Amino acid sequence: MSDNQKEQFPVVDEQGHILGAISRGEAHGGSMALHPVVHLHLFNSCGLLYLQKRPDWKDIQPGKWDTSTGGHIDLGENVEQALRREVREELGVTDFQPVALGHYVFESQRERELVYVHKTVYDGAVRPSEEELAGGRFWSQTEIEENIGKGIFTPNFESEYQRFFGCRHSL
Repeated sequence: MSDNQKEQFPVVDEQGHILGAISRGEAHGGSMALHPVVHLHLFNSCGLLYLQKRPDWKDIQPGKWDTSTGGHIDLGENVEQALRREVREELGVTDFQPVALGHYVFESQRERELVYVHKTVYDGAVRPSEEELAGGRFWSQTEIEENIGKGIFTPNFESEYQRFFGCRHSL
């Protein structure tokens, strides 16, 4: 399996205004065109955070643990539509109430993303997609913080976690 390199994403400015379109291959191939994504941090009522394991075939950060759900906003979608679609596709969850935490620009050597961050508390069944993920599980705050910087999480997850949920923030 592999990502569809011809899939089309919007190109946006830092306020989220659409400027054009770009293929996945171009967006992840060093063009540095800013494209929007959604993230959901899914906590249970005990404060444990669900993380997904990225499959080895992904074109970005294969095999690493990452945000509960993360995905691109498709052309013609708004943030809420993309968030609900991605959570349904990746975790099989449809009955959740997202809380918007903010947005920021993430930049790596290969890409730039406008990341819309959300969280939710959810105690129902989580069924990770066998097609899109290599599994997932709940992690404690201590377990996450003890493993930051050890190369098992994506850099994007680590920086986002510290920004929104680190020691100085409540979950």
